[in-house]
Amino acid sequence: MVRAAERAGRPPRTSVWLEDRAPRGGGRGGGGQPSGLDRDRITAATVRLLDAEGLTKFSMRRLAAELNVTAMSVYWYVDTKDDLLELALDAAFGEIRPPDPEPHPDPEPHPDPEPHPGSGPEPHQGPVPKPGPEPGPEPGPEPGPEPRRSAGRDPDPDPAPASADWREELRALARAYRALLVRHPWLSSLAGTFLNIGPHAVAFQLAVQRVVRRTGLRTAGQAGALSAVFRFVYGFGTIEGHFVRRCAAAGMSQDDYHRRAMSAVTREPGLREAVRDSADLRQARGDGTVEEIRDRDFAFALELLIAGIETMVRRGE
Repeated sequence: MVRAAERAGRPPRTSVWLEDRAPRGGGRGGGGQPSGLDRDRITAATVRLLDAEGLTKFSMRRLAAELNVTAMSVYWYVDTKDDLLELALDAAFGEIRPPDPEPHPDPEPHPDPEPHPGSGPEPHQGPVPKPGPEPGPEPGPEPGPEPRRSAGRDPDPDPAPASADWREELRALARAYRALLVRHPWLSSLAGTFLNIGPHAVAFQLAVQRVVRRTGLRTAGQAGALSAVFRFVYGFGTIEGHFVRRCAAAGMSQDDYHRRAMSAVTREPGLREAVRDSADLRQARGDGTVEEIRDRDFAFALELLIAGIETMVRRGE
């Protein structure tokens, strides 16, 4: 999309959410515009196809066949395939229902050090907004503009209930983000490709920022805390989602697939020593299914990060 725009002498598009585009024909049937089709229906069908077949098999022709329309009919509502993928990305984020903002007694953050006289203004703290899609933004929550209203689909949400304890809210948001990445394995790739500034994604980002601000960390450290927690969740959920999809494609349960994989690995001379050296780690994880052990690992790792935030607050950093 970017290269085509450059060849045509036009500036590259940065995001579908920055384009004020109404469907051709004014939203009425006739004049070649398909009746009964709208952007929300197209986006919902896109999410279903991506879930069922993955990102590599997705095409506008395949989507049109799913909707029982011609491929050109879809272009009444989106300009490019990338625009549609960006809409699907935000629709998926709409499955997370962040807690409503509540008047919490915010802890007093530790003040940032005063600049030395004559040293100039303090540098900007926190993530710097990225001007365009190259290189792509880092995946996960980033500060963004205020969310705009969008008539997206209304899926079954993952509740992230409001709580007076920032720790519980952070856990809930992290669990919801992990579950989203597992349900939609294609999402992690798109989150690292597009600006991810749709209304649902921004609502999630702002909810995360509100929680981190209530930890008591200095302002200078809040962006780092946000990155530590949600980059971890992004990586964990991405790997888990791809593993779950691979097991499903093989027609095997996660436990059967894991047993077969470990059996193959232990027969390989070059890997046998690595497996033997990590035997104590596997034993210490205890009994249980692959899913149960993975849940315990996720919960413990998240508690380590929360404990790290608490330690930094006590140290005044």
